[in-house]
Amino acid sequence: MDIQTILSQIDLGSYALPEFQRGYVWNRDQVRKLMNSLYLGYPIGSLLVWVTSTDSNITRGDGLLTPGSMNLILDGQQRITSLYGIIRGRPPAFFQGNKDVFTGLFFNLTDETFEFYAPLKMKNNPSWINVTDLMQNGAGSYITSALAISQGDSNLLQQMMDKLNKLDKIKTVDLHIQQVAGDDKTVDVVVEIFNNVNSGGTKLSKGDLALAKICAQWSEARNEMRKILSKLKESLYNFELEWLLRCTTVYLTGKPYFSELAGVPIDDFKSGLKETNKLIEQILNQIASRLGLDHDRVLGSRYSIPLMVWYLKGQGGKLRSDADWNKLMYWYIHTFLWGRYAGSTESVLAQDLNVLNDGEGINGLIRLLRQNRGDLMVRPEDFWSWSTGARFYPLLYLLTRVNHAKDWGTGVELSNALLGRSSTLEVHHIFPKSILYQHGYTKSLVNALGNYAFLTKQTNGDISDDEPSAYLPRYMRENPGSVESHWMPVDEVLYKIENYEMFLEKRRELLAESTNAFLNSLISNSVEQVEILDYANRTELESIDQEEETLLIDVDRWMLDKGLSEGLINYELTDEAGNVLMIIDIAWPQGIQSGLSEPVALLINESISNYKIVNKHGFRYFTDPDEFKLYVQSNYLSA
Repeated sequence: MDIQTILSQIDLGSYALPEFQRGYVWNRDQVRKLMNSLYLGYPIGSLLVWVTSTDSNITRGDGLLTPGSMNLILDGQQRITSLYGIIRGRPPAFFQGNKDVFTGLFFNLTDETFEFYAPLKMKNNPSWINVTDLMQNGAGSYITSALAISQGDSNLLQQMMDKLNKLDKIKTVDLHIQQVAGDDKTVDVVVEIFNNVNSGGTKLSKGDLALAKICAQWSEARNEMRKILSKLKESLYNFELEWLLRCTTVYLTGKPYFSELAGVPIDDFKSGLKETNKLIEQILNQIASRLGLDHDRVLGSRYSIPLMVWYLKGQGGKLRSDADWNKLMYWYIHTFLWGRYAGSTESVLAQDLNVLNDGEGINGLIRLLRQNRGDLMVRPEDFWSWSTGARFYPLLYLLTRVNHAKDWGTGVELSNALLGRSSTLEVHHIFPKSILYQHGYTKSLVNALGNYAFLTKQTNGDISDDEPSAYLPRYMRENPGSVESHWMPVDEVLYKIENYEMFLEKRRELLAESTNAFLNSLISNSVEQVEILDYANRTELESIDQEEETLLIDVDRWMLDKGLSEGLINYELTDEAGNVLMIIDIAWPQGIQSGLSEPVALLINESISNYKIVNKHGFRYFTDPDEFKLYVQSNYLSA
């Protein structure tokens, strides 16, 4: 099928350019090379098209949609989007990206090169031809330019006209189309086919393909989902689009597989998305109010939320009592402590959903956890983990909020009932990092969870880099019980730098004891009642500022400002069995442009052994933010 026919089929709704999450990511150099290859008659590859059924009861608001079926262009999306923009002079439907990449492309009749418009070089110069204008009006519209260049030389005039016609005929170039069709070609199968065909390039996810099909039928689907995610982000909950689609899929089908959405009518998806959002907000409010986990940096096991969405739906949208909620919270805590959803999300979710569908309820889910763990006791050695990305980090924050730990400097309770600016807590290193490094302690010991406490910003700043032997006894005198409320050993001998590891050992014992006591109070429903507040709709909040993470957040914001993918802070790098190998400070596991490059990581103050781990698993890594930005600037932002 030739290019102009393909574009016409897109306008008619028979072919569709799916709106994938990565959007349009080509740069001007790639567009120039594409047009140059077409002009010279070089092959540019075939298209891979998925012939799939549509909901016959709907029509797309921004154009026609062929009833019954449509052809989604999978491989070749960037090429066809570029050609559509150049030939039509406007972006196609669902376009998300920088349209300047294909706007203002010019062709030089003399040396047959493509460049983007530069006024000083091209204005009033007949050698430069506006490619879009020629594609829309034909080669004859530029005969005056040919005449101006040839200046009466008939042979030269013919050469100029041949070049114009050759450029215009790009529209008639035939592209081979490979079709994937048949009822057996589910989302799972098509993704496998695509990734096999395109093994060296962009990887396609099941969620991306499922949502692309939905967007082809309901053009506002992705925007509506982004609105939900944006509202949650304002309330300090940062989730990915595919996570929200997973929650909605489970709500609508009771299964975790995106392929199940194939049989869901669009109207059901619309209403299901709204109901899913309501249940997500309810779950977040319960977790924040009952457990004090009030922002995404301390929200572990986010893939347990789709499971809770299905459970709530089965209970009529709400649980009957505090006892039911506390039991659900007990299960939830154990899912992030033991990495229940750190491995294969779909298979684990399917297993847990089957337990609910068999009528076993939360008791069945807890039974399954015990079966996998042996028991659900927390032991001192479990607090050996380190860094703010560790699974037990949310637990430390939880204990601080729900057990009425007090701020050392003010004596104020750091309660789970606080909202707004006053609820923002900072990570405090009990033994200052700088002093520990001076005494030769490793990063894992310096950032051990036993060395963390959560305090108000004021108190954290007042302490600065003072040694614990100097400031802890003072706070113990000024605000009796405040230091002890953080499960701190009271033996002042342990506050000396040389006894740091002994301090960690004792504090781990106290933390484990407090954790088990709280978990037992949840399962027995002896925990105190709390008011359920609306954390999911907070506004005007301070961002969570946590020392080293401030640098990572700045890098993340810089990426977003440049229109690129945000990174995953404290990314868990796991092996095939789901075991955590290390916590990467910030990572782009799918590449800077979601599949168009190798995985990338930024590592701050890491060991050589960790550099080797990320390198072994295919990551290009950087140890300096400025070096990372320079790499991004030169490889992804240059025109």
